[in-house]
Amino acid sequence: MLRMLVLLLLLGNAGYFAWTRGLLAPYGFAPAVQTEPQRLAQQIRPEALRILSPLEARQFEISPAAATLPSAAGVSSESVASTSTAASPTATFVTASALASSPTQCLQAGLFNEEQTAILRARLQTALPAGSWVLESSVEPARWMVYMGKYNSVDALTKKKSELRQLGVAFDALNNASLEPGLSLGIFTSQPEAEAELGRIARRGVRTAKVIQAQAELRGQKVRFAAVDVNLKAQLEAIKPQLAGKTLLACK
Repeated sequence: MLRMLVLLLLLGNAGYFAWTRGLLAPYGFAPAVQTEPQRLAQQIRPEALRILSPLEARQFEISPAAATLPSAAGVSSESVASTSTAASPTATFVTASALASSPTQCLQAGLFNEEQTAILRARLQTALPAGSWVLESSVEPARWMVYMGKYNSVDALTKKKSELRQLGVAFDALNNASLEPGLSLGIFTSQPEAEAELGRIARRGVRTAKVIQAQAELRGQKVRFAAVDVNLKAQLEAIKPQLAGKTLLACK
């Protein structure tokens, strides 16, 4: 029985070997052909197709309109153009991917009042491409502050800072000259939040703080640049005087 099993295994291996080598093809037994020589025959100038290095790809993305490669690559712009347009679908795909992957970011600035908006709009229309910017109505909510002050001297202010440090209560300098000399113990978007913070620090020993409105609700326009690339970012430098001191920040 064991001899018969070994014989069957040997015959099976021999048959599989003959099948994989095509020796049984005349009898109708052969593996499926995996090659497609007809596709190779349809290629046009495959020798001109070359995989770009990461450095070459980045340089191409920076200046896609030129459609040129570094001279060290040893490939002329004509050969690249012919390969990417008429010759090779793969090359065309690489070109499209390079353009699509150009990094962009969304930036915005504001708020601007009516007068500032009119000046900015006129400048944007003449300095930047149409569709690269948009002005949007926006509202900044009121701000409420837990405030301590005003103090009658710098020494009194310094003494209060020392007391707050001992109590473990954080504080910030003020950006409002009309409230100086004084301290901010927190800025909040609603009065109830500010009142809650006032109660918390009162339990820690702060007795003379109070809640005030640091900023009334503001309405105006914001400017948004949805897709800022390298070229547009350079152009934005020209409109900085019309931003009225507002900083371009990432869109929220």
